[in-house]
Amino acid sequence: MVAPAAAALRVVRCGGSSFHGARAVFSADSKQVGPGPGPGYLLCASGDFVKMYSVATEEMLRLMGGHADLVTGIQLNPHNHVQLYSSSLDGTIKLWDFMDGIPIKTFTVGSKLLALYALARFEDSVFVVIPKRGERATFQLVSVKLTKAAGQDLEAKELSVVLDGVDASPKSIAFGREGEYVASVKEIDLQVYFFKQKQLNRFCVSAVKTKSGNNQFTCIACHPTEDCIATGHADGKIRIWRNFYHKKEYTYSTLHWHHDTVMDLAFSVEGSSLLSGGVESVLVLWHNQSECEKDFLPRLGSPIEYISMASDGTLCCTLHTDNRITIINSNLRFARSIQGLIKSADIKTGLVVDPRTKALVLNGEPGHLQFYCLQSDQQLFSLDIVQRQYIHQAGLNQADLVKVAFSARGKWLATVEEREEVTDPELQLKLWFYDEEAQSFKLNTRINMPHEDQITDLCFRDMDELEDDSVILVTTGRDCVFKVWVIVEDTDPEAQQSVSWSCDFIGSYHNYQATNCCFSEDGSLLAVSFEETVTVWDSVTWDLKCTFCHPPGKIRNICFGRLTCSKYLIGVSDDGFLCCWNLLSCALEWSAHLNILVLQPDPLSEYIAAVSWLSKESSLFVFKPNEPRPIYIQRNLCREKIQLAAFIPRDEPETVGSEKYLWLRRSQLFFLTDTQELMTLSTKSLQERLTPASKQLAVEESLPVTPFSLLLGKHRRQQSQDDIDLGKLFVHNKCEQDSPAVKELLHTPAHVLPSASFLCPIFINSLLISKENKSAEEVADEVEMESEKTKDDSDEERDVTEMEQEDTSPLELFGEMTCKLPKSQEKELRKIRKVDYSWISAF
Repeated sequence: MVAPAAAALRVVRCGGSSFHGARAVFSADSKQVGPGPGPGYLLCASGDFVKMYSVATEEMLRLMGGHADLVTGIQLNPHNHVQLYSSSLDGTIKLWDFMDGIPIKTFTVGSKLLALYALARFEDSVFVVIPKRGERATFQLVSVKLTKAAGQDLEAKELSVVLDGVDASPKSIAFGREGEYVASVKEIDLQVYFFKQKQLNRFCVSAVKTKSGNNQFTCIACHPTEDCIATGHADGKIRIWRNFYHKKEYTYSTLHWHHDTVMDLAFSVEGSSLLSGGVESVLVLWHNQSECEKDFLPRLGSPIEYISMASDGTLCCTLHTDNRITIINSNLRFARSIQGLIKSADIKTGLVVDPRTKALVLNGEPGHLQFYCLQSDQQLFSLDIVQRQYIHQAGLNQADLVKVAFSARGKWLATVEEREEVTDPELQLKLWFYDEEAQSFKLNTRINMPHEDQITDLCFRDMDELEDDSVILVTTGRDCVFKVWVIVEDTDPEAQQSVSWSCDFIGSYHNYQATNCCFSEDGSLLAVSFEETVTVWDSVTWDLKCTFCHPPGKIRNICFGRLTCSKYLIGVSDDGFLCCWNLLSCALEWSAHLNILVLQPDPLSEYIAAVSWLSKESSLFVFKPNEPRPIYIQRNLCREKIQLAAFIPRDEPETVGSEKYLWLRRSQLFFLTDTQELMTLSTKSLQERLTPASKQLAVEESLPVTPFSLLLGKHRRQQSQDDIDLGKLFVHNKCEQDSPAVKELLHTPAHVLPSASFLCPIFINSLLISKENKSAEEVADEVEMESEKTKDDSDEERDVTEMEQEDTSPLELFGEMTCKLPKSQEKELRKIRKVDYSWISAF
């Protein structure tokens, strides 16, 4: 048997991409959230992908990949509402059938595309913002003619400039009154271009500047039916412009509630109200563009970046700077929230894996711990650790979450929060117990100032936690000691819990600062690094067993080998050395100078991943401690610097086609870049990874019920019952049902199918049965044709037909055959006996 060729290992952006790269789009059939005929879909740009979510369930149903760079705009095709246009920095516009996730066409423009607009009035064109050639930081709004030529990959080089000197932000351009005109804002200038008259009017707000604030434009929206423009400004004001057909007779009125920048504006579908949002995390609804009539939806969590309206006016959504989507009803009531990976200013906790949920755990909102699901690219829940109100003001020293560790089975969680003060820093060590009934962590012990200076690391002894006595926590600090914390019975009669945590041992080494700690796989040894020295301690007696030193450079990270490599200890120093020590011989086994930034062991195998930063590129090295030669090397892993990494255990072992990828079998490696993009390494193709069958089912189940679907569903249920009655056995039709060509015909929408002349040969070939799988009846038929050509053709056809009809009896499949053979089969057997098989003896 020939082994399948190994797929190339690819770097895949798997999550963490911002939702607020462009305005989100509702599908044309969006419905009110709650009881009703059925939900709609929400499509949004996220990194290199376009994601489709169910409005009702918040579940991600489609992940459409194909762009090679950031997606900068998405728009429904105004002439076909199940199709979507997307633009990207890779210079292409893609047309999608988003219900099936199929790219229909790709138009190559050849220039970076920074925004996209599609209007019903312009049937064969879309509008994009591109950089102006030869000029830096100058952009143009251009019309791109989309050719209707056959083929999937097409050139779109026919461009015509509409506006010059526009802003790169998609919020700075809006089309008004069914595409009669386009308005653009940049700095203090507003320009309006009328397509029919080919007239351009310019307005400058510096001429109408008042005493207060900054008049610079930040965003723009146009009334859907009237000649009215709303502009947002950096000082929090909103201006409503009218009569702008005349350069000198225009009028405007001012609305003011926001205390800071107005970040986005959107008119309702009928234009009777205006929505605005900004850094206050409040959505403001202005009725009839009146200062006196307004409603508010407050406490949306973070600044509002974009506002999008559904085409039927029943829903709107806000995209937030913390990677959150909020879906809101037309009566300004909160409906749903989709939370992606929150991007913190600094991931101080590192990437930690929750043993219970396999979720990635790291800093979230200020003072919170976010549990992030890698499969759905959504936040599972957020745990408030600091439990204090966070004040959004620069210069304040507020308590922040800096360290996190889970016990082996996730029963205990340890957190460290810190508030930096020059003279008197505040520290708190908290121990949280997982409550099975509440399905959440509850605070068990709070320890004020566990160390006299900052805590540098903490870890649990990795054992089965069958008893509380086996659970140990170790913390290291800049106060030159490490401390061992154990569980003790709580003697306080007023205490709400039966056990609490207390310090059991304090260790030090030559008054050096303690920087890192980790336990061996069996928990018998503890390694603690003190600046340039690694010390190894007995975890029962706390005796110092040995020390390792490899100057120069402080130790940045340490870990023990696992399984067959448990006798090794690995360390990384600040000067870039990767060292491996043998615990049995107490000697340096090998070392390499690779400028390692990240060291991450796989908890389920002997493999260890190390990421280096050399020549302004990240490289990956995977190795076993007992072998100095890496098992796998990936140069130029990504363009960004990798800060953190984590191995996530798989639910089921992965099938790999090459020995060099065996390290991916049990766990999957994820890493976070300095731009906080979450990436992984995959051997799967894009379609295998992005379109599981469950997603297709989720979409099909959420489609509206029609009389035809009810009839079809009844037929399918009856067919399914018939299969059960037959013992789930498939006769001759099995190969046909499994044919990829048949599946392609049945599951591909008609409007994107190729021509019938192209499909027909493929379909016919798929129905032919291969020679390797021929049944005895087919062999007999061929023998008859070769040996008895003189017989009448009609007799042959009649005999074969009789044979096939008899063979389809389900009784034969269960072995219930009658003793007497039909005449046609006796005839076939006589023919087979006459065939000469003597040639077989030669073998």
